Amino acid sequence: MTAATTTQALVSVEDISLSFGSVRALRDVSLTLRPGEITALVGDNGAGKSTLVRCLSGIHRPDSGRIVFDGEETKFSSPEDARKAGIETVHQNLALVEDLTVWQNLFLNRELTNPLGLLDRKAMKREAQRMVSTLAVNVPNVTSTVRRLSGGQRQAVSICRAAGFSSKLVIMDEPTAALGVQETERVEQLILKLREDGHAVLLISHNFAQVMRLSDQVWVMRSGRCVAGRRTAETTGEEIVALITGAKQS
Repeated sequence: MTAATTTQALVSVEDISLSFGSVRALRDVSLTLRPGEITALVGDNGAGKSTLVRCLSGIHRPDSGRIVFDGEETKFSSPEDARKAGIETVHQNLALVEDLTVWQNLFLNRELTNPLGLLDRKAMKREAQRMVSTLAVNVPNVTSTVRRLSGGQRQAVSICRAAGFSSKLVIMDEPTAALGVQETERVEQLILKLREDGHAVLLISHNFAQVMRLSDQVWVMRSGRCVAGRRTAETTGEEIVALITGAKQS
């Protein structure tokens, strides 16, 4: 069950703008993300989606406007700040180390140590298995090297890493773009499980069928602006396309 539309926003983006030299990448963008919902962000290439995500994840700082996260205005100075606050990003390139195992990737830069300051490999393997089992991820074994996993299994590991550390918001950039039909279905089930567990999910996708199938809310970007927002149940793929192209105004 998804959160009601009256649920207080986890993220409120309020009139943020950002320029790179003379290029206006974002222009007075405002939108909200709610906990327990999948929010889709759509638009053509160059519409500003990636720039907005970089602002949310601490890579860029807006020139003006503000971002309120979990009730407090945020000014993240780095992705690490965003992660500590509870924002995780699953990038399109996954950012996994192929020659490391599943458990090593899950705890990369978050290693557990014992009282002597040594790596606690048993604890990390045990916790990795719990994380994988909680999301019902189809990964052969947490001791498997990532190099031996399929594309869908690698994506699942990346999602598991994002969801496994008390994250409140999981940002997913084209999570199924390089996957086949069966692996796409499995990853979509993981995304639905994140919503079921109460995470807010921001989904960036060019797959309009996927957007309509998974999301609760759709925000449309065009030329650096957020031009429209729709509850998914109250719109159609045709209307979303028209909003993206400008054939329909908000």
